[in-house]
Amino acid sequence: MIFHRVSTIWHGIGLGQAIAVAISWSVNHSLVWVILHGLFGWFYVIYYALGLGR
Repeated sequence: MIFHRVSTIWHGIGLGQAIAVAISWSVNHSLVWVILHGLFGWFYVIYYALGLGR
């Protein structure tokens, strides 16, 4: 049961990173920003969704 929760958390983190990378590339077109935003993952997604990333 614990393994299932850990697996779900890692998939969520991976999804957050993928969304952050896609948003970052579409906005900035910079590999440096893509890497940075990929490291921050869900934090950047939430930041962008709140309208602060525009």
